[in-house]
Amino acid sequence: MKAKLTKRNAIFLIVIAILIIPQTRQPILVLLHKGLSFINQSSLIDKADRVTVSYENWKLKSDTNSVLDFKDIKGKVVFINFWATWCPPCIAEMPSLQALYNDYSDRVEFLFVTNDDLKTVESFKVKKNFSFEVFNSLNNIPSELATSSIPRTFVINKKGEIVVDESGAVDWNSETVRNQLDQLLAE
Repeated sequence: MKAKLTKRNAIFLIVIAILIIPQTRQPILVLLHKGLSFINQSSLIDKADRVTVSYENWKLKSDTNSVLDFKDIKGKVVFINFWATWCPPCIAEMPSLQALYNDYSDRVEFLFVTNDDLKTVESFKVKKNFSFEVFNSLNNIPSELATSSIPRTFVINKKGEIVVDESGAVDWNSETVRNQLDQLLAE
């Protein structure tokens, strides 16, 4: 039986070929995750299910060469995003994170945490026109924030409770997220 190359089969083969070629795979995956980010929305964790973070013993070094002791931001609203420069869903959500950072960085502590080399991060930030500060962990991350997948984002309220825990790309510049942050800042 001979296989007939139909228009549908040809399109399918082209899509597969595009996804296999490294130069085209990442932009397509970023676009896909960007679309999915509008579906995956941030939601607050029920009060009874919230976990309190341990502020002890976590130190971070920033791409500006400063060292942050996590316990120094205790009592503030904290937004922590674990990400990487090579991660398509991370790249997809970065523009929305930059927009949120632009409007809330004077009231919310933003920690963009990566294992990537900070020189690689700096090149990425320049290429994408991002201005947020990025951190490498200098020691073990508090167990309540430990993650094996990225992107992973936590929002911590002033009491030290994790109130948002989201995996995957999210549109962080949404009205929902802004309302959540406004509510947390007012508490």
